Amino acid sequence: MNLHKKFGGIPEEFAKYDKSKIVLIPVPFDGTSTWQKGADKGFEAFIEASENMELYDIETDSEVYKNGISILNAITEKSSPEAMVEAVHKSVQHQIKRNKFVTLFGGEHSISIGAIRAFYETYENLTVLHLDAHADLRKEYEGSKYNHACAVYEASQHTNLIQIGIRSMDASEKLTMDFEKVYFAHEIAQDNFWMDSALEQMTENVFITFDLDVFDPSIMPSTGTPEPGGLFWNETLEFLNKVFSEKNVVGFDIVELCPNSNNKAPDFLAAKLYYKMLSYKFSNNTNTTGFEEDYDDNFDSPFAKLSKFKDNDNDGF
Repeated sequence: MNLHKKFGGIPEEFAKYDKSKIVLIPVPFDGTSTWQKGADKGFEAFIEASENMELYDIETDSEVYKNGISILNAITEKSSPEAMVEAVHKSVQHQIKRNKFVTLFGGEHSISIGAIRAFYETYENLTVLHLDAHADLRKEYEGSKYNHACAVYEASQHTNLIQIGIRSMDASEKLTMDFEKVYFAHEIAQDNFWMDSALEQMTENVFITFDLDVFDPSIMPSTGTPEPGGLFWNETLEFLNKVFSEKNVVGFDIVELCPNSNNKAPDFLAAKLYYKMLSYKFSNNTNTTGFEEDYDDNFDSPFAKLSKFKDNDNDGF
């Protein structure tokens, strides 16, 4: 576990692993991004900004940090994108087995491949909700299946993939894309019912992968590839609140923060977004009963019945 950093500067008692329902896995990987570098610095900026954030959430009338938020050791595997993806997969799988609510912070979007894999191996008929400016549906890019441009290709093959805010893609991605489950940014701007439509297409269990460039660059310029015409804060939170209220969100990641030392506002936005998503999750009590403070081998969880999780591995956090 990471003994040096605490999200939001929370008291130590709420940052201890054994007493935390929530774990946060940093993955500061920026090995395949193709324009602006810096996503590997995103986590540090995110944590620094979180220390200046109020911990009471007005909208949900809650203080979600009291459920415990433990930051784990960063995944620093950089030998290859494939090795990084496997390290993420192993770490996320390990924490799912311990009945933690698993969250990740990148790093570039390729870090999501391993996380999504761990969740779809656990949950049958999983929905992956992908918020992004880019389709990220290439099967391979620049010689690798683990490039950031391939972030949700695997999800498209193994899960119920729903994409929100897309406004940049290659023509080749049309062959993979399920257009019935894609909500393009220009269509969202003209459709008052897109949120309800997207919700109707989701299965019960949802993993959210949130690329910060889904936001309009006027509020989120600190990304590797900012695209005009994105989503704004209040509409995004309205949608996320609906998802957390009506579905069982099993985990999420946030990726692609490339901090700019001359503009701290996007760092704060990322920290606030993370905390809002946790607030939505844990203020909806019906969807949090599967998480316990302490790992118990005999706990009757949905994971205990899966043969793939009956290995008795004792690797570190």
